[in-house]
Amino acid sequence: MCRQSATVCLIKSPALDGVAGLSLVERLRLLPDPRRRRGMRHPFVAVLLVATAAVVAGARSYAAIGQWAANAPQHTLARLGARGTGALGVRVAPSAATIRRVIGLVCPGGLADLTGADPVGSDSIAVDGKAARGSRHGTSPAAHLLAAMTGDSRTVTQLRVPDKTNEITCFAAPGALRPNRGHGHGRCPSHPARPCALPGRGEEGPLRAGSRPKPELHRRLRTLPWKEVTARRYDRETGHGRKETRVTRALTVTDLGLDFPHAVQAARILRHRTNLKTGTISRQTIYAITDLTSHQASPQRLGQLARSQWIIENRLHFVRDTTFAEEASKIRTGYGPENMATLRNLAINTLQQHGHRNIAAGLRQPPTSPSAARSTSSASPDQHTHKITGLCNGPGVAAGPRAFLGSGSPEMRKAPPGIPGRGFH
Repeated sequence: MCRQSATVCLIKSPALDGVAGLSLVERLRLLPDPRRRRGMRHPFVAVLLVATAAVVAGARSYAAIGQWAANAPQHTLARLGARGTGALGVRVAPSAATIRRVIGLVCPGGLADLTGADPVGSDSIAVDGKAARGSRHGTSPAAHLLAAMTGDSRTVTQLRVPDKTNEITCFAAPGALRPNRGHGHGRCPSHPARPCALPGRGEEGPLRAGSRPKPELHRRLRTLPWKEVTARRYDRETGHGRKETRVTRALTVTDLGLDFPHAVQAARILRHRTNLKTGTISRQTIYAITDLTSHQASPQRLGQLARSQWIIENRLHFVRDTTFAEEASKIRTGYGPENMATLRNLAINTLQQHGHRNIAAGLRQPPTSPSAARSTSSASPDQHTHKITGLCNGPGVAAGPRAFLGSGSPEMRKAPPGIPGRGFH
C-alpha cells in the first residue's frame, strides 16, 4: 500500500484495516523503522512523538524541534517514551540530528495515513494540493503536496505529487489518496485543475467539472435546456467584504445523449458577487456532472458539495502557510518536506479537536487560562491538557488526561522566553 512518490520506496507501508480505534502510539508502532540497527539509541516511536509534540507546541523546523526536546522536563519525556539511562532512569531526549534523520527517512505515505483522521461519517472529502516553495533545492522542484480533508475540517491523508506530473494524474493513480476507509472519489466542481474526493457509486466519482480540460464536455453541458429547469436552489450570504448569490440548477441527463460514463445529473451553478466597498458586480458560471440521482442529491446538496472544496484552502493550506510558515521552511532533503507537513496536519487536527477554531490563537493560549482549565478532565489547570489530551495514550506511555506533551508544567513555565516551543522558529 506504500505511496512513496518522489523516489522508489523500499519499505512497505502498513495496512489501515482496524486502526481506527488505536491510539497514536499504537498506530505509529505499525510503521517500519527505517534506521539501521547498529548505533540505534532512541526508540523509533519516541522520536516521532517528540517531533509531534514540538510541532503542536509551535515548532517550525528541525532546530526548533531539537530545542524543544532538549528543554522538555523529565515527566514529559517519560510520557513520550524517551529512553532512560543510569540507575535513576534519567530520560534522554533525541538530538536534533536524530530527529532530522528519522523524519527524513520514515515512510511518508504510512505516516500520513496512520496519523490522519478517520473519514467515516463524513459526507464529503475535498482534495487539493499546494507547493512547499522553500523545499526547492538546485534543479529539484519544490515538493507539491496533495491533501484530503473532510467537510468538518479534519485532514485525512496526504501524498507528494511526483515530479513531471500533476495533481489530476496523481489523484487518478490506483491507490493514490485512497486509504481503505470507505469513500469514493471524484473531481472538484469548483476548479477544473483541482481534484475533489466525494462519496459516490461510480469510479468517476459523484461530481466532476465540466470545463477545461474537457472543452467538448463543457460545450455539451452549456447547450443543455437550462431555461426549462425547475429544480433550483438559491443561496445568499454576506461576508469577506462581498455579497454573494448562488443559483444551482440540476437536470437529469440520462436520456439527453451526454455520452459520459456514469453521468446521471448535470448541475449549473451561477454565482453573482457584489463588492460591498466598490460596488463591482461579477458573474461566474460553473457546470458539473454527477452519478447521483435526483433522489440522492438535490440542487441544494449539489451546491453544498461544490462549496465543500474550498474548506481545504481556508482550514489547511492557509493555516500551514501563515501559522506554521510552511512556504518559508527550508526543509528539503529526503522525505522531510512531506513528513513535516504531515506533522503540521496532525497538529491542526489536534487543536481543532480541542475546540480551537483559530489555530494561531490555540498555539498562543496560556496554559493557565480559564478555557484551558475547562477543557481538561484533570482538576488542576497546571496539567495543561487542552491541546493534545490522550495523544499518547497507549501501552508504554502514561494514559489518561495527564499524558500531556506540551509546555504547561511548572518547570517549563520557569524557562526563558522562547523555550520550549511557544511559537519559536
